[in-house]
Amino acid sequence: MSLSHPTIKDGWFAEISDTMWPGQAMSLRVKKILHVEKSKYQDVLVFESTDYGNVLVLDGVIQATERDEFSYQEMIAHLALNSHPNPKKVLVVGGGDGGVLREIVKHSCVEEAVLCDIDETVIKVSKKYLPEMSKSYEHPKVSVHIGDGFKFLADYKNTFDVIITDSSDPEGPAESLFQKPYFELLNEALTEKGVITTQAENIYLHLQIIKDLKKACKSVFPVSEYAYVTIPTYPSGQIGFMVCSKDASADVSKPLRSFSPEEEKKLLKYYNKDIHEASFVLPTFARDALN
Repeated sequence: MSLSHPTIKDGWFAEISDTMWPGQAMSLRVKKILHVEKSKYQDVLVFESTDYGNVLVLDGVIQATERDEFSYQEMIAHLALNSHPNPKKVLVVGGGDGGVLREIVKHSCVEEAVLCDIDETVIKVSKKYLPEMSKSYEHPKVSVHIGDGFKFLADYKNTFDVIITDSSDPEGPAESLFQKPYFELLNEALTEKGVITTQAENIYLHLQIIKDLKKACKSVFPVSEYAYVTIPTYPSGQIGFMVCSKDASADVSKPLRSFSPEEEKKLLKYYNKDIHEASFVLPTFARDALN
């Protein structure tokens, strides 16, 4: 029996959302549908594309493709980790595909990487269809908690050096991860010089969301800055991050630690020290709107 999915017609997947990116769509040509499932929380689709490898889609929205996922994973992880003087205990909220975990364990100073994701199905399908991302689950420093990030964080005070929120868009399950009470929980769960990064949308499509998000972060963290990465399969080819620190004297746009040139060559495809700094330099319209 061949699988079908409403987002795939005539051999093409189309990512359409009238609320998040009205009037535009991202399409990828489909070679084969690999997995279709309604989990407890969302619609889960995996397909093999002709040009971007395997693609994970949640509720009709692309989460990762094998061809370009590294750019997002590396930036959301290393912007935070290299803005902390010595991260030992790191938490990922969301990120069930394992990509962020894979980046975290590239830092030898990290002793423990904990992942909390609400949807076990995402982890299960990623282990089967996204092996380069999900291989991180086998790393001895990694532990996994299935559950709600809010409830998980409420049990931890002054515990994590870095917390990375790898969430979907602020519709449905992830909406609360863009609001002030969530950042207050993060702040309490962080150690003294703690740093967070959180997925922060696109400057062309979501400037108002980003402004609101920056305001929420600023009301909790003394340092809150927006950075971005280019990635072809996210809406408009760009996605951003809020990078926040509890240390009022911190400048998150200048990495405190960096990989050696040899490590960069061996471990990374997108992130480097120069990209870290450059990612905080915004086009005039976005800079003016956010400052």
